[in-house]
Amino acid sequence: MRADDRGSAVVEFVLVSVLVVALVLGVLQLAFALHIRNTLVAAASEGARMAATTSRDPADGADHTSRLIRATLPDTFGDDVTGGYEYVDGVPTVVVEVRARLPVVGWVGPASTLVVRGHAIEESAAVGP
Repeated sequence: MRADDRGSAVVEFVLVSVLVVALVLGVLQLAFALHIRNTLVAAASEGARMAATTSRDPADGADHTSRLIRATLPDTFGDDVTGGYEYVDGVPTVVVEVRARLPVVGWVGPASTLVVRGHAIEESAAVGP
């Protein structure tokens, strides 16, 4: 071993470990964001399905969606939930929309707005056999 190579393994380890840690944190943040998005989509879809049943209205679906979100994520994710009616390709549907801040760094840090929507065919307007 040459004298001028002494200590180079430590430097190499530090340089490589910084890259590995950054990569792992990036993958964890992506998984975290996907978990939040998938939870919001599932809750919005479930709220729309519940509101589409007879004798229910979109406000019931929005309330149900808010409860589902608050059972899984921090309460702030379920604050901006709205419901309404919409026509999709001429078919009357119930839509539940969730607007939430998607944190960029874990639960804290700057955030961007995430908007997800759930649709379900309005059952009371459907024509029976």
